[in-house]
This record gives sequence, C-alpha cells and structure tokens, in this order.
Amino acid sequence: MKDRKQASDFDPELLQLFDHYVHGRIDRRQFLSNASRFAVGGMTAAALLESLAPNYAWAEQVAKDDPRLKTGYESCDSPKGYGSIRGYLARPADTERKKLPAVLVVHENRGLNPYVEDVARRLAVAGFLAFAPDALTSLGGYPGNDDEGRAMQAKLDSEKITEDMIASAKWLQSRPESSGKVGVVGFCFGGGIANTLAVRIPDVISAAVPFYGRQPAAEDVPKIKASLLIQNGGLDQRILDGAPAYEAALKAAGVKFTAYVYEGANHGFHNDTTPRFDEAAAKLAEERMIAFFKETLG
Repeated sequence: MKDRKQASDFDPELLQLFDHYVHGRIDRRQFLSNASRFAVGGMTAAALLESLAPNYAWAEQVAKDDPRLKTGYESCDSPKGYGSIRGYLARPADTERKKLPAVLVVHENRGLNPYVEDVARRLAVAGFLAFAPDALTSLGGYPGNDDEGRAMQAKLDSEKITEDMIASAKWLQSRPESSGKVGVVGFCFGGGIANTLAVRIPDVISAAVPFYGRQPAAEDVPKIKASLLIQNGGLDQRILDGAPAYEAALKAAGVKFTAYVYEGANHGFHNDTTPRFDEAAAKLAEERMIAFFKETLG
C-alpha cells in the first residue's frame, strides 16, 4: 500500500496541473511533461502521478459486510438514457418498520468507484436508503481503474447520462422501502448532476448537496424547488468563479440554500482516497450533509 500523502506534500501548481488532468483538460503525456519540473530527489513525473492517484484501500469507512446494512447491486430502466442503469443500493438491515428517506449518490467523472460506494454505506448507516448509479453501465461498468473510467465516461453522451440519473432518482423514489422523499448528493461531475437534477426534476428532488459541482444556468434556477447545501473548497477557484452568480440567482428565485467554503481545501477534498483529501473539512462537510438530509427529508 502506498503511503498516504497530504495536499501539503505537493506544490500547489502540481495539484492544479493534476486537476487539469483528471478533468480532461490535458492528457497524460502533457501532465507528465509539465510535472517533470516538480520531480526532484529521484522522484519521476510518473511517480508523482502515481502518488496523486487514488488508493481505494483507504475507501472503507463502513465495511462492505457491515451487519447493520443490506447492500447489493440493482438495475433500473432508463428509456431516455442508455436503456438501463446499474448501481449500488445500501440501506439499514432493519427496514421492516418504517419507510426510509432516500438519497441518490452521484460519482465523479470516472464511474462508480469504491469511494462512492462507501459514501452510500455511510448514508445507509445514518438511516437513509442510498443508491449510487454507475454512468458507465452501458460500457460494462466501472473498470476498476480511474484513468480508464474517465476515458470511458468521456465517450458517453452527457444528456443520456443525465437521463440515466433522472431515471435512477425516480426509481429510488418508487422503491417499496422509500418514503418518497428523495435527496441527491454528488461530487465534482456528480455535484453538477445534483444541481441539474434539482432543475430538471423539481417534483422528485427535495434536497440537493452539490460538492464542488458545476452550477446550472441562471435562467434555470427558478425551476428549483429543493433546498440546497452547497459545499466547496477554498482553493477550488474553477468552481468558486461560478459561485457568486449562482448564489445571486438562488436568492432572486427564493430558493432556500446554504453555501459553505472550506478554507484551505482543494477540489475533491471529500474523497478520502487521494492526497487532496482534507480530513477536517470532509468530516465537517459530511456531518452537515447528514444533518441537512435528516432535516429536509425527514
């Protein structure tokens, strides 16, 4: 297992370069070429990339076989998307006595990896019915490697992916264990989807928690009926550049929202499998998320 490193172990410019790489703005060759100037003390650019990549051995705050939970993979129809979508369903083991508020958990731009499945289990431990769909279902699902997953997801039609997520949210709402109250949380790409679903299916989504997600167009904001909890990193200038206009549009539309910026935290700070993870910020953001969902979903 590679040693866990922190963001402070890396030059901020290298972290910015890595952000460009994982969001497809530069390819691997360009990353390695530009990262070579940060390779010192016998460290190669390829080794730097490896040290920044996720280690999913760290992605298990709740064990897969935790006896408090029932987990498994389910599929639902998505006629306007890619036909069907498969995902990871997690819920408390004892669901006989009451209906559960439901939360859709949307991954980053690389498919349903172990980190996002663990987030679903954390929500289930907190008493929610959680479903984490895999946008890569039509291509065979998450391949077990983030670089491959990013390349696969980039090949897909963004509108069909959105329709797959809409179908997942509606399916989750209709589950027999569901109370009918649905929230959505997403990270990076998934944060953008959380915002999008609040716009596209306002009669389904009661609460949305976008973590460092792309904001919707200002003219679409009045369509939102959900309450929002917006969570961004203080060093994530790319996302923060769009925050003032989004918040102004939310205020003008009378949408209930709270926005937090975690100072010193990078884009991806909640992902506990990479050096960009900020433990204090991630813990606080997750506590706020769970409290928010309990308040808004019941």
